[in-house]
Amino acid sequence: MADQTPQVAVAQTEPPADTISTANAKRKAEEQLTKEMIEQQQQQTEQPASSSSEQQQPTTEQTTTHTTDNAQEPQAQQQQQEEGEDGTPKISKNQLKRLRRQAAHEQFRQERKEKRKEKRHQQQAKKRALKEAVVAEAQAAGQDPEEALKKLCKEPWVAHPVPVAFIIDCDFEEYMRENEIVSLSSQIVRSYSQNRRAKYQAQLVISSWKGKLKDRFERVLKNAHLNWKGGVKCIEGDFMQAAEIAKGMMEEADVKEGMIDLLKPSGNGGLLLPEPEDEETEEGAGGGDAAAATAPKPKPEEEAEDVNQSIVYLSAESDYTLDKLEANTCYVIGGLVDRNREKGLCYGRAKAAKVRTAKLPIGEYMAMQSRYVLTTNQVVEIMAKWLECGDWGEAFLTVIPKRKGGTLKAESSCGTPAADNGEDDEEEENGIQEANGEATAPEVTDQTTEQAQDVQMSG
Repeated sequence: MADQTPQVAVAQTEPPADTISTANAKRKAEEQLTKEMIEQQQQQTEQPASSSSEQQQPTTEQTTTHTTDNAQEPQAQQQQQEEGEDGTPKISKNQLKRLRRQAAHEQFRQERKEKRKEKRHQQQAKKRALKEAVVAEAQAAGQDPEEALKKLCKEPWVAHPVPVAFIIDCDFEEYMRENEIVSLSSQIVRSYSQNRRAKYQAQLVISSWKGKLKDRFERVLKNAHLNWKGGVKCIEGDFMQAAEIAKGMMEEADVKEGMIDLLKPSGNGGLLLPEPEDEETEEGAGGGDAAAATAPKPKPEEEAEDVNQSIVYLSAESDYTLDKLEANTCYVIGGLVDRNREKGLCYGRAKAAKVRTAKLPIGEYMAMQSRYVLTTNQVVEIMAKWLECGDWGEAFLTVIPKRKGGTLKAESSCGTPAADNGEDDEEEENGIQEANGEATAPEVTDQTTEQAQDVQMSG
């Protein structure tokens, strides 16, 4: 017995055989894919070169021309270095690695899907075991098992549409890179998912639905947006056309009946203007705009008489701070992921369209240890949370990531920034599962590293 103990301990520390075999299979598959790609690339470069050498024989005129054009040889050599013999661009090492990762990712996609399915089955088994334990405990105590199960189960989720609209303006494709468009698509999926499972469901409209963003949803995400439920629409027109459509959505009978006390009109139209003598400003961003300048501002600019009162575009450059959401109002969020390269795009667009502007009151309620920069879906979630609790402080504290070090302020201050896009790429898998009916709205909260990797590789 004493001799067997060390062997047992060693066996317990060794990794499972299934894990080792899977890792070895992945490694061998990646090596094989790399070899095949290299051989394919070599064949593409060697075949045109051999065929061209057999077909073309040098003549006296060609030799003479070649000797007279020695001045162009450096350019030809540089072009040959950049391109293959057949004129096609050579694949760099980074591109080859990316292709290898994508091929390996596609090869093991079904395996990851089976693992997620198995995990869901395990969770369902745990729930069944828990219910059986509760029933057995209630029977042993002489209580009604059904009453004990009612305490265990959560209340069923029911959608409560309200007459307020969130518009995501996606007309910024020319300012974004490929990976930033991928991030925006993820944020749109999360925006839908969060609004869908919110206690009070706003009308969601995606404007400028075209170009690479639309192509990604149709090709990579397999038209998952076509299965979205509730008050959500994707239109090709700009945010002004989206606002007109949103107004019609808010006029529907079931939406009008969803009026809540928080949305009732106020005297200031839901916006606050700081006093003229308050020149202090803080760094911030909002609705797709970059961080606001720290230089003191002059007298706040009053709204023009012909401004559209039913549309509010979130922008850090605005002098107005959003005090509350109001019924029959469209709140526009700039769908711009630019890592703060562009300045004032949303504010300039709002002024040109003669609509109201505002910024979220982050600085009035929160003391941040990092930048006031949020993703599009976080802005949507903050406003959806406010509809539930009516408290900006609670909404910010619930949604803003803890790593930003945000804490509630004891006293409020003016000149605060709104929310912006550009940080924290969000994964799409949960929103796609919900759209395809694979998960109900309250369950679309878990985000695994494996799912995030799936979305990143699919881009």
